[in-house]
Amino acid sequence: MLSDEQSQKHITTGSGDLNDILGGGIHCKEVTEIGGVPGVGKTQLGIQLAINVQIPVEYGGLGGKAVYIDTEGSFMVERVYQIAEGCIRDILEHFPHNHEKSSSGKKQLQPEHFLADIYYFRICSYTEQIAVINYLEKFLGEHKDVRIVIIDSVTFHFRQDFEDLALRTRVLSGLSLKLMKIAKTYNLAVVLLNQVTTKFTEGSFQLTLALGDSWSHSCTNRLILYWNGNERYAHLDKSPSLPVASAPYAVTDKGIRDAFPIFHCFTICGHIKIVPRLRMEATAESMECCLLST
Repeated sequence: MLSDEQSQKHITTGSGDLNDILGGGIHCKEVTEIGGVPGVGKTQLGIQLAINVQIPVEYGGLGGKAVYIDTEGSFMVERVYQIAEGCIRDILEHFPHNHEKSSSGKKQLQPEHFLADIYYFRICSYTEQIAVINYLEKFLGEHKDVRIVIIDSVTFHFRQDFEDLALRTRVLSGLSLKLMKIAKTYNLAVVLLNQVTTKFTEGSFQLTLALGDSWSHSCTNRLILYWNGNERYAHLDKSPSLPVASAPYAVTDKGIRDAFPIFHCFTICGHIKIVPRLRMEATAESMECCLLST
């Protein structure tokens, strides 16, 4: 088990600081939930992961493909193309000689190639979402090079259309067990994007991730994205092996990057650094900013 954990594959987020608090990036064989308020960058991160999982092995990536399940209609092809171009520019900057020698690499490093390796499902109801997740096992058996499944968002239709909360809890529990099994069986990462809602606690309303406390047990890792003033931060709220921590990140025209690019470069292999990174431990004050900003 220790050997398996040490050899576990990661998918870079595009931000070295974010990779650091995640233990190298998004883990294969695990389910990671990413939640936050609208506009903080959840879909941007989801698209970035769908692109980064395709970074060829010779450039330090997994060379895999992505499944993107879109329940909200927020997947924009133009933005995916833009993020793919940004990823390619960074690869060429860090590995110029590899690119010159490899003819196959030249073919792979085209935005159209990245877009073609994203299997896209548009979901319009919770029944369609259930059907697609049930179909995934057969689909992945036929497409063994898929290394990430992204659901954006897992909560949308269940919050809009599902009135029986007890039944909703049971259905979601069954889906989460299936997704965990898929992650382990097919050695891939499952990323669930989640919305936020308000919860009345200790005499006041506070923001919390949607679907209630029971859903929090349905993922291996939980990452909460929030605003701290005008800066975006990611807070690792739950992990079986990593400490609670927070890190800044930025959404740029190239995609997800470090918030302070003067000192940090785009991380492809998970270990490219210019200077040592500082890990900001989560504090009550930093998380309070997340609540006050909305």
